[in-house]
Amino acid sequence: MKNIYKRIIIKLSGEALADKEDGTILDREKLKGVANVIKDVMATGTQIGLVVGAGNIWRGRLASKIGIESSVADYMGMLGTIMNALAVQSALEEIGIRCRVMSAINVPQVCEPYIRRKAMHHMDKGIVTIFAGGTGNPYFTTDSCASLRALECGCDAILMGKNGVDGIYDDDPRVNKNAKIIEEISFRELLERKLGVMDLTAAALLENKGLKIHVFDMGKPENLVRILTGEKVGTVVKD
Repeated sequence: MKNIYKRIIIKLSGEALADKEDGTILDREKLKGVANVIKDVMATGTQIGLVVGAGNIWRGRLASKIGIESSVADYMGMLGTIMNALAVQSALEEIGIRCRVMSAINVPQVCEPYIRRKAMHHMDKGIVTIFAGGTGNPYFTTDSCASLRALECGCDAILMGKNGVDGIYDDDPRVNKNAKIIEEISFRELLERKLGVMDLTAAALLENKGLKIHVFDMGKPENLVRILTGEKVGTVVKD
């Protein structure tokens, strides 16, 4: 298969790994599904970096409810991303995919520290590189981590898989049944209209940098390969 990008960041929500039926934070079948899709993406020849959120483990609103200071809450969320990254690593290794977890928070017993040149070396070698620990700083989301790593590591695009959302709409489709999907939008328009499908700080980082974001429904994992082979799927954000 011919791919349109050499190197990408795949951004997954933590919720995409959870079992909603029984409330378990991680679901074996979902992890297997993610691993198999990444294997299919590798078959296109694309180099892969992966950023996983932690919404299945920890949410900021819970911290506010129980009185945890916001910086501490953010660090707790970063630790949650490490847990998810290790779970994805295990699923990938189970099907024979080489991968590394690199964390912005130093946890040498379980993963490598994030070092830009080493991360790029891993991806050049065809090793799936999972970026954990967010940016290492509070007040930044995993969307911002995905943007930052994409810029640092010379990626061509971010594929932002959403949980039950198939793109960016002109209004909230859960409220407005007449909301229409936007197939293509500029970073500037996304920021001006404050369309809430992603962290606007993350979008601002990418403006005028030549990268693209593809927003799509991760509930249909085949969308990843469809995007990489040039099909129109979801919404494209670009300069």
